[in-house]
Amino acid sequence: MVVTVDAGVSLRDLINKVEGAALSLVAAPYWEGVTVGGLISTGAHGSSWWGKGGAVHDHVVGVSLVVPGKESEGFAKVLWLEGNDPLFKAAKVSLGVLGVISKVKLSLEPAFKRSITYDFTKDDDIEQMYVNHAKKFEFGDITWYPSKYTAVYRYDNRVHFNTSGDGINDFLGFQSQSVLVSMATQSTEKTFENSKDEKGKCAMATTFMAYKKSIANGLKNNKLFFTNYPVIGTQANIQASGSCLYSFPLRLDLTCGWDPTINGLSFYETTAIFPTTKFGDFVRDVKKLRDLITPQKLCGMDIYNGFLIRYIKASDAYLGQHEDSVVVDFNYYRGDDPKVPRLNQDILEEIEQIAFFKYGAKPHWAKNRKLAFLGVPKKFLNWNKFVEVKKQVDPRGMFSSEWSDEILYGENKENGDGCALEGLCICSQDRHCSPSKGYFCKPGFLYSNARVCRFSHAEILSSNLDLGVIS
Repeated sequence: MVVTVDAGVSLRDLINKVEGAALSLVAAPYWEGVTVGGLISTGAHGSSWWGKGGAVHDHVVGVSLVVPGKESEGFAKVLWLEGNDPLFKAAKVSLGVLGVISKVKLSLEPAFKRSITYDFTKDDDIEQMYVNHAKKFEFGDITWYPSKYTAVYRYDNRVHFNTSGDGINDFLGFQSQSVLVSMATQSTEKTFENSKDEKGKCAMATTFMAYKKSIANGLKNNKLFFTNYPVIGTQANIQASGSCLYSFPLRLDLTCGWDPTINGLSFYETTAIFPTTKFGDFVRDVKKLRDLITPQKLCGMDIYNGFLIRYIKASDAYLGQHEDSVVVDFNYYRGDDPKVPRLNQDILEEIEQIAFFKYGAKPHWAKNRKLAFLGVPKKFLNWNKFVEVKKQVDPRGMFSSEWSDEILYGENKENGDGCALEGLCICSQDRHCSPSKGYFCKPGFLYSNARVCRFSHAEILSSNLDLGVIS
């Protein structure tokens, strides 16, 4: 009931090989365009508190790691790690700084199917419902569109392999998209950004959410179209998706929407990992913030996936989660020029700082802006153990980088002009924002300790008067 796989094998190839042996890999990220070594190194996950949980590294039972060696060892040696070995607990989420992962052994289960239904409803009770939802549905998640006061609950449990159904999960965001459509979508959002058109962004969010509902966000009965709930399919066809990966070279006019070669979609993804007990308070704060401002200011993230709420279980990996946790992803527009502020960026920055600093959320290792990693060593109970393993297996720092040294041993010291616009710092002075474009460093609306870049037409007029620009 295990599979041993080379670290560079793609997740989709692994899933297909396992399915061919009438077995199932229980945990996988939603996006299949990753390698096995990469996904465990960064703590990639699906959604589950059941069994071993939703994080793939918690289904790893062995790792082969190539590390620096002595001259007598040919300057390199191969370690096979498993069980309660401290090196194994470090290697399961290694950030690539311990050595080269060459092979991974994962646990498997007999093949099974899953049954999925999406329930679009009001967002009144998310802060009370999220724990019971995770306990009731093995692979459940929640998508929350705060500007639309809408929550989408994913009812997702396994069923026997003989259950009728040949459905697939072809998630809309990972489907092939027309190059022209992706470029036009980005151009439209950029226009709304430049003109500060909140209503335009909200219209986009309403349209996209309605379309997702009509097609069940990409679920397809019998691999063709969505016709009705529940959608039942094999674990291999439900757990991960990424059909846009296979459009090229069959269709040159189709690609993944964020393909950097086409000037298409461009967005940030912030991911915060909360202790279970603190997530409800975070939701309450976002709702309070929504009441203080206007819901329209949150439409930008609802153009994408709103807040995607998932579950991962406590782990013995040193850089995993030491307690059952709730993971929240939210995406938002990113412009072409890092010095150009974004519409309502102060609201997203306040939410980001509420998550990471008020509630102490941990960052996902493969996502986030730089500021999310401030103070991160204090958030992991076994951080010092990981650092000691790092020194043991890589004493000369062959697998270190400027990024890893900053994360493992130091704090973010960035404080240049405009550094807050891309999350390289938290603003403390107006110059960290963009005062020439009317964005000044201000406290949060709800979280007074937050420091965010907020547009102020009155202040830019005052600034211009001070400079003698306006007579």
